[in-house]
Amino acid sequence: MSDSREKQNEIKDRAVLVGVVWGSETQESVDRSLDELEGLLNTAGGECVARLTQNKETPDVRTVVGSGKAAELAYLCACNDITLVVFDCEMSPSQIRNVEDIVGDKVRVIDRSMLILDIFALHAVTGEGKLQVELAQLKYTAPRLVGHGTELSRLGGGIGTRGPGESKLETDRRHMSRRIHALESQIAEMEKNRKTMRASRERSGIVEVAIAGYTNAGKSTLLNRLTDAGILAEDKLFATLDPTTRKYTLPCGESILLTDTVGFISKLPHHLVSAFRSTLEEVCHADILLILTDASDPNFRDQLAVTEKLIADLGAAEKPILYVFNKCDRGFAEIGRIGTQAPDDNVAFISALTGQGIEQMIEKLEAMVTDGKKRVTYVIPNRYAGELNTLYRLATVESVDYGAESITAVALADARARGTMRRFAIDDPEPKEED
Repeated sequence: MSDSREKQNEIKDRAVLVGVVWGSETQESVDRSLDELEGLLNTAGGECVARLTQNKETPDVRTVVGSGKAAELAYLCACNDITLVVFDCEMSPSQIRNVEDIVGDKVRVIDRSMLILDIFALHAVTGEGKLQVELAQLKYTAPRLVGHGTELSRLGGGIGTRGPGESKLETDRRHMSRRIHALESQIAEMEKNRKTMRASRERSGIVEVAIAGYTNAGKSTLLNRLTDAGILAEDKLFATLDPTTRKYTLPCGESILLTDTVGFISKLPHHLVSAFRSTLEEVCHADILLILTDASDPNFRDQLAVTEKLIADLGAAEKPILYVFNKCDRGFAEIGRIGTQAPDDNVAFISALTGQGIEQMIEKLEAMVTDGKKRVTYVIPNRYAGELNTLYRLATVESVDYGAESITAVALADARARGTMRRFAIDDPEPKEED
């Protein structure tokens, strides 16, 4: 059976992309969104044969597009051996069924969210990632399959139907709620383990830097460049789904943790953000955000705006941010056009692929990491040995030497740590307060 599935997936779906110009949308913005949708389709293994757009005051409640455009879509599908129609918006179950009734049983109809879920299914590697994909598919896709009846067997392959949970979608719907509950329980248990690991990292005092940004901005390539992480880095949307964390030592000798996060994208539905909340929370718990943007993309300012909005939605907008504009080997915008008010010290231009500008970026990142920190030597009498735990909690301890009467520790300490541990400092660059 797996062989037949593989053969089926080797055949590219011939697809029509459909967009609607309405509300604040313009033809130009819809065209850009359809360009991105075509990129998503290519990542999923499909082929765009044609595009259809329509100007409407509001999307049709039955079929999104009007009846005339729906008939044109059916004719286009019949004449070009189309197997897939992708709408660049979120569709209701009834809208999907109505369009499928018009275009015929041999053509699948999905929306943007279902296409993104399909890509997530392709690229999920860890157990948690696969469970999150399956849960999102069950919650989102299953209600949209109402009315197919025995045709659910066609879920065996093709874009919009893959994933760890596809066999579950073919079972009796009475069992789906049980499966959803089981998945939520498993993910909650994994989240407990994630919180335990996160708490351990926080106790170590090591600075955490999350590499965030629009999908395909080059986050995995940058992490590979800095740490030899060996992450899959492809010129595709959502090539990375599961977060990866690696230790990196700055030139000053201080170690930090770098985390490659799942990419952002425009029109990312809230239910997908919710399903991958535990993954996205790496952004929330980081000390510093490194926002990576593809400077060679003509729409980079819009992509940066989407990234900043999603970061704000996650509650991480107040964190220190280093803006890094990548792929500058392909050409990049003038500094005055980068679309952010960040000071020059918080902006870097690089090529993660060639290494161009990496040293300058590291210098700026190091300045942010060590901002307000100073290297101090502490001598802690053995009777106060428990204070070493306080030092570990508040500062970055570089070395510890256990002597017969005292413990000597060298640490990078900020103002708070220096104030707390001042009585044990022997070379604090700030004078001790008079008693």
